[in-house]
Amino acid sequence: MKKTLFLLTLLVSFTLTAQETEFNGQSCTSIMVGRLASADGSVITSHTCDGRYRTWSYMEPAADHEPGSMHQVLRGTMHTAFRGDTTGVKVMGEIPQAAHTYAYLNTAYPCMNEKQLAIGETTFTGPEDLINPEGWFTIEELQRVALQRCDNARDAIRLMGSLAEQYGYGDGGECLTIADKNEVWQFEIVGIGKDRIGAAWVAQRVPDDEIAVSANIPRIGKMKRRDKDNFMASDNVEQVAKDNGLWDGKGTFIFWKAFNTDYAKGKNFNDREYFILNHFAPSLGLTYEMDELPFSVKPEKKVDVRDVMAMLRETYEGTDFDMTKNILTWRPEAEDHPADTVKSPIANPWLTTTELRTLNTIAPESVEFRRTVAVAWCAYSHVTQLRNWLPDEVGGICWFSVDNPGQSPRIPIFCGTTELPESFSICGQKTYYPDCILWQFRRANRLATIQWQSTKDGFNEKILKHEENAVNGIPQAAVSPAVLNAYTEYVYDQAVETWKEMEGEYWVKFWAGF
Repeated sequence: MKKTLFLLTLLVSFTLTAQETEFNGQSCTSIMVGRLASADGSVITSHTCDGRYRTWSYMEPAADHEPGSMHQVLRGTMHTAFRGDTTGVKVMGEIPQAAHTYAYLNTAYPCMNEKQLAIGETTFTGPEDLINPEGWFTIEELQRVALQRCDNARDAIRLMGSLAEQYGYGDGGECLTIADKNEVWQFEIVGIGKDRIGAAWVAQRVPDDEIAVSANIPRIGKMKRRDKDNFMASDNVEQVAKDNGLWDGKGTFIFWKAFNTDYAKGKNFNDREYFILNHFAPSLGLTYEMDELPFSVKPEKKVDVRDVMAMLRETYEGTDFDMTKNILTWRPEAEDHPADTVKSPIANPWLTTTELRTLNTIAPESVEFRRTVAVAWCAYSHVTQLRNWLPDEVGGICWFSVDNPGQSPRIPIFCGTTELPESFSICGQKTYYPDCILWQFRRANRLATIQWQSTKDGFNEKILKHEENAVNGIPQAAVSPAVLNAYTEYVYDQAVETWKEMEGEYWVKFWAGF
């Protein structure tokens, strides 16, 4: 009877709708791949935008500007409902406009422009005393200006650093993973004090034959100012740390040690950094007990763009970090044989806070929360590959996805794309719009988690088939914007049809609940 009650309580706990799990700032993951580390010579960056950020996106056109024009520095753009929505948006000030601005993909954190410059992002927050809300620039606004004005990673870093220093950085600690068609860099930035206008920042190049990862912890270590080919920094980094009691001025200054105040204080990595680096370079023998992991590693096999897509789907199932390993279905005949128990069909790696608390109340410490790479609270994600042997318009591809990256398909958006399908133009985070891109995929995704162990194989088969078809069909030579627009829409339409079919299948399968 007690075991029956346990199962009934367990099932009731899983009827709750998906919600954002408590994650203590564990938002966003970015994987970088140098061109000699990739399978085809691509440079790759990526980003999972984890949180309730806007999901609408738009291809902003290139533009010429009259002398004397000004650019408005905005704040509050990441939670708007559509392009042009000014709800909650504030103008912080104006800076001189560039004579010409490039076309770019306008996502919550702007991510790619027409010149094969791409940016991923993760937040590490840093010491609260460094944040000055009067600073004009947030990280997403720095990204927007860099994509409008720069065609390579080094210039983007210099521009963002100088703008933040001059006009003030008003955000928490942030990392950007900045790539062009030849190289990829990691850029980390913090404010300099609650009442001070400026910024302190560092940037380190990922070696061409290596991969790196950022997941909410500063990872840049020693200040290598003499190595100008691979390192850049503002002049004030060490002094800011001293002024704010983050470094005593003795010994070697380590950036991540000074500015890391997050949940893994004392280390420069967490579950995700460890898992990803160890996955690509297992022979290094990296361990979770280490205080510091390498900034980057050389992968033992060349990394394909689909390997990065797969890593953003990762939930650690089958490893020591697997959150579902202790969620078992009890069978009466197995009462005296625990080894005969099997994983519950409803076990999924995206447990809500309520579900975790319910399980751990019934069976104390039965499930240890691990922040997986793929999370149900993701707004959108992208894997962006940049290819220097092709014209810019087709060489850069942003493989875009909404909702949980462990479940949703990826849609190719090219540097030369000029128009996105209509459903991309509305955000579905705060209002249910059946035809917006978010809800086209979220419905089937959530239904599948009702019995994830019984749906995941078929679900993953659909994802991989979609990826194969999309990757195999991409243009490999210069084509018109109309062709690129049509291919994006074609891949999107095919994915929507597949996910609609799965949604119908799951409604029939789960019509009576459990």
